[in-house]
Amino acid sequence: MDIIDPLAEAYASQYSSPDEALLQEIAATTQAQHPHAHMLSGHVQGKFLEMISCLMAPRRILEIGTFTGYSALCLAKGLLKDGKIHTIELREQDASVAQANFNRSIDSGKIILHIGNALTIIPDLQETWDLVFIDADKVSYTQYYQLVLPLVRPGGVIIADNVLFHGQVLQPHPGGISGKNAKAIQAFNEYVLQDVQVDKVLLTIRDGLLMIRKK
Repeated sequence: MDIIDPLAEAYASQYSSPDEALLQEIAATTQAQHPHAHMLSGHVQGKFLEMISCLMAPRRILEIGTFTGYSALCLAKGLLKDGKIHTIELREQDASVAQANFNRSIDSGKIILHIGNALTIIPDLQETWDLVFIDADKVSYTQYYQLVLPLVRPGGVIIADNVLFHGQVLQPHPGGISGKNAKAIQAFNEYVLQDVQVDKVLLTIRDGLLMIRKK
């Protein structure tokens, strides 16, 4: 199910600033070669992440789910001169591709790639986060959120991707939402909705972004 009308998505892309050449190449290569290319953030969402980062001018960013590195490069655009983005990828093959892409970027010195389980890696980083982007396995979204929220500074932002999950949370079956990922996303959305520690807004960009600001 297309959440966003493809014509509207194309129109939004047309009237958004173009990607730099490296990002265009990463997107094209991922689309052509990766069996799960739909996981790429893409032009409009990538520009949104870049703009949020530039507006916040963060010193520390955490990304959970690197994939081929596109979104990390977008987020890195707003980092302060001494800023760093820590990005975590479970799959070694995707991490290898991402690192090769990072090495070609002028922001390579600001990007630290970790390979492994984010739930075990994050506690060892000992950082206070200005901005967090969650885009990894959906079943663990609530765990990721619970883990990182205490580490986010007041006024800091968490952005979670795929919170509409291909429309599956919008059209529940008679017996309720089916599929473990859709159920996990619905549970996450409900959990954040009830959390009085944060303000939140669900944005209908691509597959849905939940933007969360810590009070």
